[in-house]
Order: sequence, then C-alpha cells, then structure tokens
Amino acid sequence: MSSRALESAGPAAIQISRIMRPDDANIAGNVHCGTVLKMIEEAGAIISTRHCNSQAGERCVAALARVERTDFLSPMCIGEVAHVSAEITYTSKHSVEVQVNVLSENILTGAKRVTNRATLWYVPLSLKNVDKVLEVPPIEYAWKEQEAEGRKRYEEQKLERLETKQRNGDVILPVINPEPYTVGYSQSSLIHLVGPSDCTLHGFVHGGVTMKLMDEVAGIVAARHCKTNIVTASVDAINFHEKIKKGCVITISGRMTFTSNKSMEIEVFVDADPFVDEPQERYRAVSAFFTYVSLSKEGKPLPVPQLVTETEGERKRFEEGKGRYLQTKAKRQAQVQPLTQQ
Repeated sequence: MSSRALESAGPAAIQISRIMRPDDANIAGNVHCGTVLKMIEEAGAIISTRHCNSQAGERCVAALARVERTDFLSPMCIGEVAHVSAEITYTSKHSVEVQVNVLSENILTGAKRVTNRATLWYVPLSLKNVDKVLEVPPIEYAWKEQEAEGRKRYEEQKLERLETKQRNGDVILPVINPEPYTVGYSQSSLIHLVGPSDCTLHGFVHGGVTMKLMDEVAGIVAARHCKTNIVTASVDAINFHEKIKKGCVITISGRMTFTSNKSMEIEVFVDADPFVDEPQERYRAVSAFFTYVSLSKEGKPLPVPQLVTETEGERKRFEEGKGRYLQTKAKRQAQVQPLTQQ
C-alpha cells in the first residue's frame, strides 16, 4: 500500500492506493466490505497520527474511537485499484475528525466511481502511557462556520457514544433447535486470539482489524437468514468503548434485529477476555449495527424473509431497528427531494 500527501489539499489530507487481489474477495467475487473498512481505518490512523505528532512534544498514536454511519455505494471488484482519500475536518482538544472517501478505478478502462464515504473520530494516546490522552494540535479552517459545524458534530457523536455504552449489557446465548427465520436461527459468533499482527505500536488491536471481523460475523448472520448472496449496504455508527490488548481472546457476536422488505439489520458487538496475567473480567469493547441486502445470482435485490420475533426483548429490538430504518429512509428522501425540484 502506498501513501502520499495530496498537493492540492494541503498537509491535512493524504491518499493511499492499493490494487484489489483475489484474497480480498468475498464468496460473491467482489471485494470484502471488511477489507474496505480496514483500508478506511488505516488512512484515518495515518493522517491522525501524523497530525497529532506535527508539533514538538510527547509522541503518540491515534486510536480509533468511533466510525459514523457509512454507506457502501457501489461494490468494488477484484483487479480494480482502491484510492482512499482522508482529510482532517475538525479537531477538538482531545480528538480528531477525519473524512474519508473511497474511489474505485478500473485500470483497463480508466473508469472511476465513488464506492464509500465515511467519518471517523480518533484520540491521541501517549506512547509512554497508553491511558494518557494527549492534546490535539488545532487546524486552520477555511471559513468560520466550518469550525462551528464541526463542534456540533463532535458534541452529537460524544452524546451518542455515551448512550450506546450505557445500553451495552446484552449477551447472545445459544438457542437449542431454533425455528427458521428466528433470531436464534441465524445468530453467530466468532472467537479470535489477538496476535501481534493485529495490533498497533501500543500492543492494542487496530480498529480496522476489529471492523473486518465484525463484518464477517454480520455477513454470516445475513446469509444464514436468507440463504442467498448478501452484501453490506451500510454500517451504522461503530463505537469503540474500550481498548483490546494483545493476548486477549475476543468474541464477536451478531444477531438479527430488524428486517424490511429488502434489507436486514444485524447488531454486532465485541467482547474481550484478558487471557494472560490479567485480573480484569470480560468487557464490551465495540458495538455497531450492520445493514445487508440479499441479491440474486444476477446481482438484483431480492425480498428478505421477515424476521420472526419470539421474546419481548426481540420485539423491542425490532421496533428500535424499525425506527433507525425509517429515520435513514427519511433522510435519503430529504436529500433526493431538492435535486428533483431543480
């Protein structure tokens, strides 16, 4: 993977590029969405760490704290080149907001298209003391309103992260002989021992590694539910609540929460078990909602079998998922309406 500063965008922007190879593919032959998420996080980590070390003082590494909702606008194919552009758009005293765009290039025809857009938040952790969050050098804004808008986004994500952490007590328990299309029928878990190749300089898991594993589990849940080819349509905010240390055993769990006519929402969370010489008990490290769609062999959207809820908790989660679905749908319609009126 290559990295270079964008001359036209100034020091607060970079681009990384990589050709997509067969080992990046999912079972449908397109690039694994988890691979795209990992590249997005790598670009954000590079630019955030570079910026936070741009002034004299204690050295640090930027750690991923949150990924805002990201939509997968178009699938990326093997053989295409992914261009991941990252730009710092806001800094608070202890955090950095990074906007990332992913462009896919067919190097045979020269055709390009946007496949992803994402917003990520990072915090700088001291190399000497991983529990110490350092101050972030400020950036210069092109116009006054830009800083005010960024501050509003910062406060909104900070509040939502807190609310999400407070409701993170659920666990997924195995179900004996579950009926088809129930939550228990498709729920899945993956266990992974965190090794050195998964980790940053601090010895803690890369956010991109975690997100790729989460996408794999969500994909298994979706495929079990509808028994067809499935693809990631979007990822709701991913919140990183606690760091995961090298040597931990992590359990990535996923369950269906909501289905519309053509989409499935899957809740995924990551629990960490300190494995070696650690007195700490299991804790919830990451949580998110993934949305998948079902596709035919020709790549056309298929109807999704409706989720059968059996318990009060499942019915509550279904209604909450329905609320998120309707809210997202309303936002999309609001964005399209001004264009149709032009």
